[in-house]
Amino acid sequence: MSITVVIADDQEMVRTGFRMILESRTDIEVLADVVDGHAALEAVERLQPDVLLLDIRMPGLDGLEVTRRLAGRERPRIVICTTFDLDEYVHAALHGGACGFLLKDASPEMLVEAVRAAAAGDSLVSPAITVRLLKELAAARPSDGARTPSEPLTDRERDVVRCLARGATNAEIAGELYVSLSTVKTHLANVQAKLGARNRVEIAAWAWESGLTAGAA
Repeated sequence: MSITVVIADDQEMVRTGFRMILESRTDIEVLADVVDGHAALEAVERLQPDVLLLDIRMPGLDGLEVTRRLAGRERPRIVICTTFDLDEYVHAALHGGACGFLLKDASPEMLVEAVRAAAAGDSLVSPAITVRLLKELAAARPSDGARTPSEPLTDRERDVVRCLARGATNAEIAGELYVSLSTVKTHLANVQAKLGARNRVEIAAWAWESGLTAGAA
């Protein structure tokens, strides 16, 4: 079954670009694209999408308020996509119930990956934002406070996690380590199980907290 999406952004070019990217994938269907927060809420009630791709700054009702009003629902899962790289927006969106936060200059692959992750109940935050926030988190916590894996990570799993913690996508990790995309996914699934992590953000957090990223860019 297709992942159904509603796009809410006040810029027509952005909506058109997102629609083209998402509809080029056979497993994603864009049900509607709308211009503001009120229209987004109406579209959610009428169409019941799996994912709402939402801008922050829109006329009438902004994306953060839309997120708050939809908090607690099983669907739609909300992915914020904005021009504004501000920590206050990131925290407000994620605490409000969003499960993803991307910048509009993210690659098409990252946009698609965020939508798929949201639909699956996972989360994905723009790598540049993730790395910055996790560095701050790691600096505030002693390395001996990091969780202990149920089994030691293999050398290759550690390589994959280091790449992930630097903000690399699965495709970028595969290219850097000269392995297949399915191999990267398998390694990450194994690491997630060993750490008891819920998603890739928690894996990256562990990497920074445990000191695995020492010397990483």
